[in-house]
Amino acid sequence: MSQPSEIFKKHYQDYLDKIGGVNPAAVTDILGIQAEQDRYPVPFLGTVYHVSQKGITDPEGQRPGYGLCVILARYILNCPPKVYTDTQWVAFRDFKQTSHFTNVNYFASDTEQAMVKHFSGNLPLLARACETAGGHPDTTQGSYDLAVSFQALPRIGLRLLFNDKDDEFDAQCKVLFHRHSEFYLDPESLAMTGAALAAALKRLS
Repeated sequence: MSQPSEIFKKHYQDYLDKIGGVNPAAVTDILGIQAEQDRYPVPFLGTVYHVSQKGITDPEGQRPGYGLCVILARYILNCPPKVYTDTQWVAFRDFKQTSHFTNVNYFASDTEQAMVKHFSGNLPLLARACETAGGHPDTTQGSYDLAVSFQALPRIGLRLLFNDKDDEFDAQCKVLFHRHSEFYLDPESLAMTGAALAAALKRLS
């Protein structure tokens, strides 16, 4: 087994061990998910995964990719001490803890620019992918060619804003978060959540 795989395996097991010490009542009340015996069903972009001390599994009982495992584990482990409800939409760079240059660049390249590259000139394709992914049209953002909201995780919403290219301008994409999202997930996991949305839409197109 390669060295990176050994590191991922160790981190994955560390997450599972810590999840075993989580107070189920706090997770139920604050995150709004119901514990099922020793595991937590967590919907992520429309698919329900199960998180427990024994492992993280998809609906088929298989372990998802390492990045998604990190997001789901940290979502449970980062459960805040109270419910936060600031649903104002903000850009990733506006979060207080996202000063780390790498996180901001990663989010821009793997989320917003990834969608521009894939969907520029293909707005109907993006619209169909958003619908298939469970997105809801957002009529409050009339200045964009496409505005769609997604429920990434309980308490964490995403808003996709897309203007297609025309004779004067290149395509542009913005992905926004509820401001309170930073209380539920760390910046790296939020950036990974945006990238997961972009990957899902590309896969569905």
